[in-house]
Amino acid sequence: MSLETLNEQVKTDLSYLAYGGQDWVRPLNHLKEHVYDVVIVGGGQSGLGTAFGLLRERVSNILVIDENTEGLEGPWETYARMITLRTPKHLTSIDLGIPSLTFRSWWEAQFGPKSWDEVDKIPRGDWMNYLRWYRKVLNLPVINEVKLKLVEPETKGIHRLHLERAGTPSNSILTRKVILATGIQGGGEWHIPPMVADNLPPHLYAHTSETIDFERLKGKKVAVLGGGASAFDNANFALSEGVAEAHVFVRRKEMPRINPIRQMEGSGMIERFHALADADKYAAIAHFFKHNQPPTNDMFERATSWEGFQLHLGAPWQDVKLTDEGAVVTTPQGTFTFDFLLISTGLLTDPALRPELSLVEKHIARWGDRYQAPDELANPVLDAHPYLSPGFAFVSRDESGSKNLHGLFAFNYSALISCGISASALSGMRFGIPKLVSAVADQLFLDDRDKVLSDFFSYNEVEFVGEWPVKV
Repeated sequence: MSLETLNEQVKTDLSYLAYGGQDWVRPLNHLKEHVYDVVIVGGGQSGLGTAFGLLRERVSNILVIDENTEGLEGPWETYARMITLRTPKHLTSIDLGIPSLTFRSWWEAQFGPKSWDEVDKIPRGDWMNYLRWYRKVLNLPVINEVKLKLVEPETKGIHRLHLERAGTPSNSILTRKVILATGIQGGGEWHIPPMVADNLPPHLYAHTSETIDFERLKGKKVAVLGGGASAFDNANFALSEGVAEAHVFVRRKEMPRINPIRQMEGSGMIERFHALADADKYAAIAHFFKHNQPPTNDMFERATSWEGFQLHLGAPWQDVKLTDEGAVVTTPQGTFTFDFLLISTGLLTDPALRPELSLVEKHIARWGDRYQAPDELANPVLDAHPYLSPGFAFVSRDESGSKNLHGLFAFNYSALISCGISASALSGMRFGIPKLVSAVADQLFLDDRDKVLSDFFSYNEVEFVGEWPVKV
């Protein structure tokens, strides 16, 4: 099968499912401006899959916006530096149950069925190419190089989105629903320890989520703070780009060895997480946080095979200072001097950190507002996460803020405690996207409840035209 043949197969499969039928959502024609039913912020894998899900539900008055140039959405060709995805290749995702839309179908159409058996993990670049194909074959309504600056509630159920596009004046659009499909950092911001940010000039360090000029680091000595998968990805990448030495510092005395995601993938914990009580959700994610995702075995072997690689266990950073020689890092194992620091310390989640939510974040309920965790589990990092509905909708702290939050959904890492990893891991998206789409469609339907029921009760179109006795 060629890729062209697969494209035709996708169209055929979707036609059998009556894909592309007439919308059921009633347009808001009384306003002078066009009002979208849904605007999805983020054109990466989450945003694309959500757009397809909405179109399947006959909600087509939608728009996807992404701040990146076309083809560079998401992390895959920007700051992701792993060689392959970590998700097992057999797990499906944004195909939403359509076999011809799976990565495997796309792969085999180009390289043949036998080649699939030879794939261990999905190469990162090929995953990005698959996403580009997915967007194109489904003709999804994505506009690139558009950044959301502010969500401004107008009336209940309608939000004005203030947008910024390079080279053009700022403008705004109206929408009934907003889905923040904004990935890892979309619920907060990347975290850099104050001891680094306060003591060093910006040219001596960078978070691993940033664009980094590794060309200028050739022959240099760098440190990587963090013991998770991303730390080893970046150490390996730096060494492959010509860095002389890469030292990975891990505060734990032993490397993390357990990946809870693998257990969740087969146990029902991903698809049924929303059914847990709040106490169980909090305890589960508190446990999840204790097990920092370890590097894959192949990536660990690649990184440690470099002559310039060094691993420091039980080595939390106690102090960082600037000297004429560079950045000096103090650990329980001694003092080290580096030319550059790579910070792989994850992120902080809190709606207050998102400028686009500045007009509404005070209304957003956090987990700390809704659940008092026992002392042995309580964690302010967890408490700052938004408390979401099972369908990823923001929930108000009080009744007065409900109208401002109505129609706002968070399908990003901030959903972790409320909805599990269904919005934050590729293996969860086949479960999370249908829940999100259903919740958005239900809300659109109930917003128009009065009109929907009025039309139903007044419906009198004659269908049966038979007579009895039969005239001959």
